[in-house]
Amino acid sequence: MKRTLTATLAVAALAIVGGAQAPQGITPEMISRALPLEGAPLAVPGPYEVQSGAAFGSPGLLVFHPADLDAFPADDSLPVMAWGNGGCAIDGARYSGFLSTIASHGFLVLTTAAREGAGRGRATADDLGAALDWAEAENARGGSPLAGKIAIDRMAVMGQSCGGFMSVTLGADPRVDTIGPFNSGVSAGGRGGADIGALADLHGPVLLINGGEVDFMYEAAAANYDAIDHVPVFYGARDNAGHTATVFHPGGGEFANVASSWLRWILKGDDTAGRMFSGPDCTLCGDPNWETRSKGWE
Repeated sequence: MKRTLTATLAVAALAIVGGAQAPQGITPEMISRALPLEGAPLAVPGPYEVQSGAAFGSPGLLVFHPADLDAFPADDSLPVMAWGNGGCAIDGARYSGFLSTIASHGFLVLTTAAREGAGRGRATADDLGAALDWAEAENARGGSPLAGKIAIDRMAVMGQSCGGFMSVTLGADPRVDTIGPFNSGVSAGGRGGADIGALADLHGPVLLINGGEVDFMYEAAAANYDAIDHVPVFYGARDNAGHTATVFHPGGGEFANVASSWLRWILKGDDTAGRMFSGPDCTLCGDPNWETRSKGWE
């Protein structure tokens, strides 16, 4: 059983390059390295059952949201999070567990989806921008189950590896309140379509998460933290997690908990969730498995 699970995770992780050639010097083993599942923290789902499927009127998007929408917006809010896949891959279905955990905390989550008969291609920041456009249109569309329920004034973009590059690019969009590059870091030269100069265009809090020294994006993520000096930023490196970390653990594992807590804090004002990142009892800051830094907070 363990051998089968390990093989499954490795295959999923190799898909991170989305069919594209891996960067020079990056081996499949480096890409597929993940936190061992045994003994790892489990994903903590929120209070809502989740429904997922193709986004209405948009064959290029996959949407996740609470199945029962009665609580929105009377008792809860439904902010938006657009997700960029590893390798800038089009098909986001392999992240379903991770994205479902986030949606279960009361979020509308969107990612790109494979189109029948279309070539593989690669997603771009424009695709994630189109996801935000879709959320705005669906909130206004008569007859939509989501009409009037989406908090279109609160939006985030997150992504893993190459998807993290896309989040940086889209972070300049005035609609985007916060970004979260996971296992990612932009550099000079614009690999993945985003240059380190794009960090200067960010206008909201930034979450930078990686898999520790065994993650080949560890140094790039740390360099991005150092380069950001005008908006609040939290940096976290999970020891021994590797480049794939926990995103393919059931429900997305520990990284899904980090992402959902950040979104609840920044987009919903949930100070209890924010204790993971701030205050004298900051849980990640005191966790020996994490290396953390933060700056720019009042």
